[in-house]
Amino acid sequence: MSNNILTQNDIQHVDYKDVDLLKQFINPHGRIVGRTKSGLTAKQQRAVEAAIKRARFMGLLPFIQK
Repeated sequence: MSNNILTQNDIQHVDYKDVDLLKQFINPHGRIVGRTKSGLTAKQQRAVEAAIKRARFMGLLPFIQK
């Protein structure tokens, strides 16, 4: 995931309900992928992290993968 997925797909706002998009930023163990691997800017990374955490809290994403 070296390319910036958000910029390529012209996504301006990261929504916590867009689970398919957020799953691209979670590794197989359920941890959030860092900026170096995702290729996001700092602002985009913060937005993705907040959306993932909100989706986890709302029960849309699991906290850990089995």
